[in-house]
Amino acid sequence: MRVIVTGSRALKDEAAVYDALWGVYQEHGPFQLVHGACSTGADFYAELWHRIAGRGLGCTEEKFPAAWSTRGRAAGPERNERMIEAGADLVLAFPLPEGSGTQMTMRLAREAGIEVREYGHG
Repeated sequence: MRVIVTGSRALKDEAAVYDALWGVYQEHGPFQLVHGACSTGADFYAELWHRIAGRGLGCTEEKFPAAWSTRGRAAGPERNERMIEAGADLVLAFPLPEGSGTQMTMRLAREAGIEVREYGHG
């Protein structure tokens, strides 16, 4: 099972990410966690969950860092496209109203036939 976490870098709801990942583990057992390796928000919480719990549960991790220094504003969308193109069984999405990258990733996933579970936050 390959699971992508996508979400706003401004997300503050650490528990929502942990709960969603724990839920996937309870449903499917060990899985491969994929995220964009951002230092804040949903990606950070996903990475932290893997360090605290996922690794010990047999989950693996794959990071897709964005090339911000060389690609500028294009880096985020390019990274999101690469994550979807690499394939997944499920996307856990944590969008905030002001973000477009998460919405784009959700759209690409749906177009690719990947299940998307959206967790709303205000």
